[in-house]
Formats: sequence, structure tokens, C-alpha cells
Amino acid sequence: MLTTDTKEKYVEKLEECSSGAVDRILCEGGHPDQRLPADFGPLDTACVLAGQIYTVGGHVHESPGAYTTLLEWTKLHSQAPQGCVVMCQPNDATLPHMDEFSSETFTCRGIRGYIVDGGCLDSSFICRLGLQVWCRYLAPRDVLGRWVADSFGEAIEIGGVSIRTGDYVIAERDGVVIIPQEMIEDVVEQVEVVRHSEKKV
Repeated sequence: MLTTDTKEKYVEKLEECSSGAVDRILCEGGHPDQRLPADFGPLDTACVLAGQIYTVGGHVHESPGAYTTLLEWTKLHSQAPQGCVVMCQPNDATLPHMDEFSSETFTCRGIRGYIVDGGCLDSSFICRLGLQVWCRYLAPRDVLGRWVADSFGEAIEIGGVSIRTGDYVIAERDGVVIIPQEMIEDVVEQVEVVRHSEKKV
């Protein structure tokens, strides 16, 4: 069982890595399909995001209304643990699944970042705020009354990659790579070796 301090050290080391080096280590270790699809992109291309994942799932639901969906959003805001990276499978390709309100709440609660297999609204505000967000597209529609989060901490799948709460992620301009939690120690150690070798070269 990893301690909180140990987990934080792994995250700090991942922040110094490249997604390409991590992907290579995973491929050599028999895990060649840990990359999210290439059309995921950061709102701020200068960012590097690393952390332990908290998973969220959801679905489109037109009938509950804005008040009900807002209550479901507050569950998401309150249940995501401090210091995590929230990863969301909204099961939707039309709406935004991050906005000004959620980005402010996540920032206040110490969430490292948000990666969604869907869209984002208020991107300029989010960039000014500094929350690191990866998404597939931008969308101007209001999400309230149209989409609800319905699962928290359960396994999700994005682009054929299975993702569990407790796994790790490194996301940067070149791509997003998921690291199974049981492999994090070996991956970080091997990436350190690669980094030192490259510096010598």
C-alpha cells in the first residue's frame, strides 16, 4: 500500500517526464495500448499534467431540468478527492462537460486537472484560471438540464483504454498516457533511467 507521500513523489517525477518516454516503457512492459486517442488536446499547450486518477461517468438526460442536473454536478465536485486528476467518460459527443463554474470549484478544491472524452465551455476563462483541462472539442451550449454525472470512482473506458480510479496519468501536448496503478513504481524508475541516459547522450 503506497503512502500519500510516496504517491506525491511519483506524481512529481511524472511531471518531469514526457508522455513519449512513459509510453515507450509501457510498450516494452507489454502494455502497448495505454494512449488516449490523438484528438485529445489541452486548452493550454504549455501544460504538463500528472496525477492519480478519479473516474467519473455520465449520460445525456434531457428531462430532469437544470436544478436536478446541478445537484448531480455538485456530487462530482464534492466527491473528487483533493490532488487527483478527474477523468470523465460522459458518453456524449455534443455537449460541454466542463465550464466556468466547475473549473472554479475544482480549483478551489485543489483538483490537479480534468480530462474528458467530450467537450469544454468557457475555455478562455479556464485558461486564465489555470485549471489544466484536456478535451476532444469545444462547444458553446449550456450543459445544465442536458447531462448528468451518474457514476463516481468506477472503471471507465476511453478510446479502448480501460481506466480505474487509482491509476495514474501523464498528459502533455504530445498526448495522454494512462499508467496502471500497479505499474507506477516500475514505470517511474525506468523513465528515470531513460532520462539520465538521454542526458548523457
